[in-house]
Amino acid sequence: MSNPLRGRKSVNGLILLILAGEAAFFLPFVLQRVFRPTFLEVFGLNNYQLGICFSVYGIVAFFSYFFGGTLADKFSPRILMSIALVLTSVGGVWMSFYPTYIGMQLLYGYWGFTTVFLFWGAIIKQTRIWGGSDNQGIAFGLLDGGRGLVAAILSSLGVWIYANHVSNQLNLNLIGRQNAFKEVILFTSATVGIIGVLVFIFLDKSTSTVKKVPVNAIFVWAHFKQVLKIPSIWWLSLIILCAYMGYKVSDIFSLYAKEVMHYNEIEAAGIGSLLLYLRPAVGVLIGFMADKTRGSLMLFWGFVVLLLGSLVFASGIIDPGLNTIFFLGVALSALGTYAARAVYFAVLEEGNIPVLLTGTAVGVVSFIGYTPDIFSGPLIGNLLDQSPGEPGHMKVFGLLAGFSLLGMLATVAFRKAAKHGGF
Repeated sequence: MSNPLRGRKSVNGLILLILAGEAAFFLPFVLQRVFRPTFLEVFGLNNYQLGICFSVYGIVAFFSYFFGGTLADKFSPRILMSIALVLTSVGGVWMSFYPTYIGMQLLYGYWGFTTVFLFWGAIIKQTRIWGGSDNQGIAFGLLDGGRGLVAAILSSLGVWIYANHVSNQLNLNLIGRQNAFKEVILFTSATVGIIGVLVFIFLDKSTSTVKKVPVNAIFVWAHFKQVLKIPSIWWLSLIILCAYMGYKVSDIFSLYAKEVMHYNEIEAAGIGSLLLYLRPAVGVLIGFMADKTRGSLMLFWGFVVLLLGSLVFASGIIDPGLNTIFFLGVALSALGTYAARAVYFAVLEEGNIPVLLTGTAVGVVSFIGYTPDIFSGPLIGNLLDQSPGEPGHMKVFGLLAGFSLLGMLATVAFRKAAKHGGF
């Protein structure tokens, strides 16, 4: 396969994949990650209730991964991605009317369908095609790093829009805060919808050169059985589960800044936005290094760094005046999380998984690997609500330390299953 780093269409296609890859998840995840204290207040939720919303998303996504993966092996990724983005933006418009708690659960379930069943397998397969056989690390590194840059820019704009409406009136009443945050939601929704239209119009139709599965069935049982027989699939599933726990815990950094470091809500949102700027640099660097060495090696060291970062917070040594240690903990945790995210799909090639079965394989590993969408929200929310302030955060990061260690062990097992030996 020719080098994908050449050609204007290839570059334009990657840009569209990056824009789409982050836009799809900005409404359900990034908004509350950056604005968590504000988000809880304007929607009248506690941490546990928000966790339940994520669980509804996770349950729908759980089955969507299973069947949506083979959908990407059958239909054009361009069509699936554009439809998913437009439908996701419609959900954002609904969100701007501040639905009830039940309404929020329904909304997150709806997003579980649009962002996973229609979208997830399609973008992973399209990225793997773009990367070819020799550039999987840089392809997925650029995708995740680029997504981080898009998230950072959009979240910074969101913080600016919110701050501009709130001005310096940090004691603004609830209605005022809701009106200000509504502007952020509508801006985000419009952006997601526009990107969906751009994907439909401009994503190069000729990039999907890989043979598709037979069109007489959405779910191809023979392909599913073939994927399940690949030993590395099971270890990759566990790797993704552990890495994704790191990503889910990153949701609470802005809350930590407010509750433990005593930042105001604008400063706390700034922390949530600032750490996203680490993601582009980490994604590109780790992706490049993965192609020069092995993606699984980068995974292992990513988990090591994540373990160190989580132990900083779990130890309870951070006080409101210790900003340096706080930022060190954030940097280590973010670095480890983004390093693992950048390459855990890049190792599909290393794990001897055929390109033809990419959608099915992604569906299988995601079916297991993204189960934290189901249980992590209520679990983290309950730990935070039952032990307010720093004690609850210490418990959450102690839990993350355990998953980081498990991820290291799973990566060693993956390398052995892929016949690459030790480190």
